[in-house]
Amino acid sequence: MKRFDLMHGVNVRATFMASQQCIPHLAKSANPHILNISPPLNLEAGWFAPHVAYTMAKFGMSMCVLGMAEELRDQGIAVNALWPQTAIATAAVKNLLGGDEAVRCCRKPEIMADAAYAILVRDSKLCTGNFLIDEAVLIEAGVTDMDRYAVDPSTQLMPDFFVKGSSATDSPLSQRR
Repeated sequence: MKRFDLMHGVNVRATFMASQQCIPHLAKSANPHILNISPPLNLEAGWFAPHVAYTMAKFGMSMCVLGMAEELRDQGIAVNALWPQTAIATAAVKNLLGGDEAVRCCRKPEIMADAAYAILVRDSKLCTGNFLIDEAVLIEAGVTDMDRYAVDPSTQLMPDFFVKGSSATDSPLSQRR
């Protein structure tokens, strides 16, 4: 239960609390955004089976996007989610999914940073309530070279846990409200 509480405290509770604390300041901004790193909602049982507590925690963040996007729409505060198309080279991938060999099949964290920037410069009044995928965001922004984000461009990329398919051509890249 300690791990469960930690996952929900870090993911759902912290997302909600940080957002609530920032809203008064965001309301004064010219182009306010909240961007959660959370997956598109998919209530198929297969997403839950192997890691139910983690899935619940991440989907809780996604539910914050749904609710807050509507709650804050009239104030012009955008609330969106961003999620990677493929696994990202992180300590979690290295330590939990296969060491350096698994990391070679990932993209660099820079892809998420570039996609986040592309979202955060959008007009907050026109872009809210979306579940966006990094690769799709960058393609829409005109980026054509995804290999620059690969840790090792010669390897097959590891798809992300919450995204069907592994490329922009065979998966639902974003769910928009």
